[in-house]
Amino acid sequence: MNIIPKPALLKSIEGSLNIDGLPNVKGDSVFLREIETFCHDLELDFKDKNTTNSAAILCHVKNGLADEAYHLAINTDGIKLHASSPSGLWNGLQTTRQLLLSGQKGASFEIPLGEIEDKPRFPWRGFMLDCSRHFYTTAFIKNLLRTVSLYHINKFHWHLTDDQGWRLPVEGYPLLTEIGSRRRDHRRHDRFTGGVYNEEEIREIVAFAAARHIEVIPEVDLPGHTSSVLAAYPGLGCTGGPYRVEDRYGIFEDVLCAGNDGIFDLAAKVFDTLVNLFPSKYIHIGGDEVRFNRWEACPKCQKRLVETGLKTPRELQSWITVKCVRMLAERGKIGIGWDEVLEDTEEFKLPKEMVVMSWRGREAGLSASRLGHQVIMAPNTEGCYLDYRHNEDSEELGNLGISRISQLYNMEPLSPDMSVEEAKNILGGQGNLWSEVIYADKIAEYMIFPRICALSEALWTPKDVKNQDDFALRLKNNQVRLDHLGFLQYRGRL
Repeated sequence: MNIIPKPALLKSIEGSLNIDGLPNVKGDSVFLREIETFCHDLELDFKDKNTTNSAAILCHVKNGLADEAYHLAINTDGIKLHASSPSGLWNGLQTTRQLLLSGQKGASFEIPLGEIEDKPRFPWRGFMLDCSRHFYTTAFIKNLLRTVSLYHINKFHWHLTDDQGWRLPVEGYPLLTEIGSRRRDHRRHDRFTGGVYNEEEIREIVAFAAARHIEVIPEVDLPGHTSSVLAAYPGLGCTGGPYRVEDRYGIFEDVLCAGNDGIFDLAAKVFDTLVNLFPSKYIHIGGDEVRFNRWEACPKCQKRLVETGLKTPRELQSWITVKCVRMLAERGKIGIGWDEVLEDTEEFKLPKEMVVMSWRGREAGLSASRLGHQVIMAPNTEGCYLDYRHNEDSEELGNLGISRISQLYNMEPLSPDMSVEEAKNILGGQGNLWSEVIYADKIAEYMIFPRICALSEALWTPKDVKNQDDFALRLKNNQVRLDHLGFLQYRGRL
């Protein structure tokens, strides 16, 4: 059947189901939203086909299955799909959609007979898109989410702010979008580039994702990667400026002033906005790559050190992080931070409820799990940075490093020496697409596919079922699906 990710249990039966047109989908009332969304997506996938009554997909509740699990049976009469929850049914429908995408035979479909029992290994199977360095349209994001859902990706980490652009409207801070959303674009002869997602567009994407059982987690970077904030409100920096929305890439000295209470007024308004727009229980607050030189020289920051009893400017970051996590908790949200949030926390302990996203390898994530934090593994050392080149070829698209499909396929969130409790703290993992050099939709597609397929199998499929050679064979069939959907994809070696 060539399903990706490979199901936990698959039994093939000789023969095939032939369908003259799109299958008729029926089911229990609890699944009506999933059925409606699935049929809508099939109409987009196969624009020239009508629904037939010759074969049906029957969707029924079956108690006792795990939350995201499903049971799929295909015989010559049709397709029967069982799940105990809407999310489980959705996963089964996406497996069915894969079979339809690769089973098209002219005006009809030919689907292999068989039976599948399936459930995920990890609950967090994520994808991050950086919309600060390059502003991607809502249409592109929705089409991307519709496609990664095929592979049971269920978390969309939306990186909305950074040095190169602020994409979120915040009441009381109009200059964040008026000034902070635009920068010079040297590729276009110094014209300005940028964009903002308005509230209606954000709600549209959140609802679109939710209908496909994808949770949208927003990220707003604090206290570093904030050139776009400082350009709009220079009084929030240590020096007062002048600042600009950065048209360069890298790590910059200027960050939010730890001695200025105004940064928490801003954070409060930003968090209120995120609570209003995003139903997810998680909000990502960044916390990575903060430079401390400005804090060392700033009188306000030095005064803050005395007030807090801290010894070094570096420790101010943990003080800011703890304060932000508490502000989020007051709003019913859980904070996520990049693994730097673990550092310099001797005086201000990182709250146990904060989730750590481990990006600089695995070790920080393993340490966080031992400390009792929930962890999302996204190590750039194991292929999870999708903006890296696919291979060593200097002409290959990408940035900074190499991220092979095989690395992602073999990415293992757990460590063999973990205790049972530590292993429970590992939520799963995700792939991150930073967009410094990914300045067009087609380039983004090429960087994402098929690497996201390999990651999905690393996070979904039981370890004893995985096989890289088998995955390589199934990937050829998957190319047909992505070609049909119009996505550019890398076709080189794993």
